[in-house]
Amino acid sequence: METFWSYAKCFAVGGLFCVVGQLLIDCTRLTPARILTLYVVAGVVLGALGLYQPLADWAGAGAAVPLTGFGNTLAKGVKKAVAESGLLGAFTGGLTASSGGICAAVVFGFLAALLSKPKDKN
Repeated sequence: METFWSYAKCFAVGGLFCVVGQLLIDCTRLTPARILTLYVVAGVVLGALGLYQPLADWAGAGAAVPLTGFGNTLAKGVKKAVAESGLLGAFTGGLTASSGGICAAVVFGFLAALLSKPKDKN
């Protein structure tokens, strides 16, 4: 039964992020690209303030997988690198912390491009 509640919390939090994104698309004039950027920045800010990690611990992948989780990972990486390397860590920490996810996105995007057949939009 514990597994069910873990999945339910994950689904509820991830779904809430999706609902907020859809409401922003439907009720504002924000473009999807700006909403995605807003999610990443919100994750960075909440992560830097120490507010995002408790949500990620409670909701699991429902909070860690969306773009806000990526922003949180960037904030944690920068915070750690600045503590270890000083000011230079502000430039390297975020990429170091998120390099696995970025690499996976590039590799799987490349594989999808190889396996799919491009079509003309006309």
